[in-house]
Amino acid sequence: MAIATFKTLFSIFFIPLLFASLIASKEPRFHRSMSPKSLGLRKEKLSHLHFYFHDIVSGQNPTAVRVAQGAMTNKSPTAFGVVMMADDPLTVGPEPNSKLVGKAQGIYASASQDELGLLMVLNFAFIEGKYNGSTVSLLGRNAVFTGVREMSIVGGSGVFRFARGYAHAKTFWLNTTSGDAIVEYNVYVLHY
Repeated sequence: MAIATFKTLFSIFFIPLLFASLIASKEPRFHRSMSPKSLGLRKEKLSHLHFYFHDIVSGQNPTAVRVAQGAMTNKSPTAFGVVMMADDPLTVGPEPNSKLVGKAQGIYASASQDELGLLMVLNFAFIEGKYNGSTVSLLGRNAVFTGVREMSIVGGSGVFRFARGYAHAKTFWLNTTSGDAIVEYNVYVLHY
């Protein structure tokens, strides 16, 4: 009787459990733990990038264009609700003909009703030297008329995989009539 009960219990509980575990092992896995060394990641380093961002919104060849706005944007003193798409040159010096090192590609939008405060979502896509083909992703608030603005570096690609850090932006030149600007950036990036 004890053997029959054991066989019954075994067939009711353990065989289905064994079958389920065999099926589960054939399923693709959603996640797994890995060692950073398996991706070739070594000691983290800190890089300092210095460049000038040229945001041209006027003329026949703008580098940033308005792609959306709110119903009240044109009546707002801060252009609240305007959304701009940018493909701005990044150069070594502040002069427009200075050596091109990359592009700032992304979106910025006026996100404040009280002051000119922009939401910045940009990729700095580099084309120079060992950084060619690599990007750094910036996300943050840019209070345009503040002396130095700090924004977060939230990621990157290529040389800057797993990047994190911050960027300081300082207006070098601003034409308040046209809205054209040159902004000096100092970017500090931790990466592998």
